[in-house]
Amino acid sequence: MSRIAVYTGSFDPITLGHLNIIERARKLVDTLIVGIGMNVEKQSLFTLDERLTLVRQVTAQWDNVHVQTFEGLAVTFVRECESRVMIRGVRPLTDIAGEFTVMMANRQLDPEIETVFLMADEEFSHVSSTLIKQIAEFSDDEMLVRFVPAEIIGQLRQKLSSAGS
Repeated sequence: MSRIAVYTGSFDPITLGHLNIIERARKLVDTLIVGIGMNVEKQSLFTLDERLTLVRQVTAQWDNVHVQTFEGLAVTFVRECESRVMIRGVRPLTDIAGEFTVMMANRQLDPEIETVFLMADEEFSHVSSTLIKQIAEFSDDEMLVRFVPAEIIGQLRQKLSSAGS
């Protein structure tokens, strides 16, 4: 029986913190599914299809990482993937309360699904997609590559410039 885990998020855009969690989580399981969903509380910069393309682009080197989109509840998506393990990345203190609340709700919705929290490595603990959107306009590529994969900087800049016009 293969071990499948699912890491869900909006990945808008994918950051080095996300990649850090993906790289570490994929070593713990046979298959890691990265599920890209919509966050109804946030205004998306990239469309779902664009995020799918970007995440696939930066995870292509890992054979056991599969990327797909989903709608609805993350816990339902995990079950549809025939998994019982949900991976969640957390940053020190900033995410813990919210993630704990979501984990408890997920346990009520499907008690067989376990949530595994992975703390982002220290150099990525402050990185968020929201931060990227705030600093990208004022950062050169050399600065931005400290936060997002180099492969997506061009698409990020293009998207930000078209969103601002």
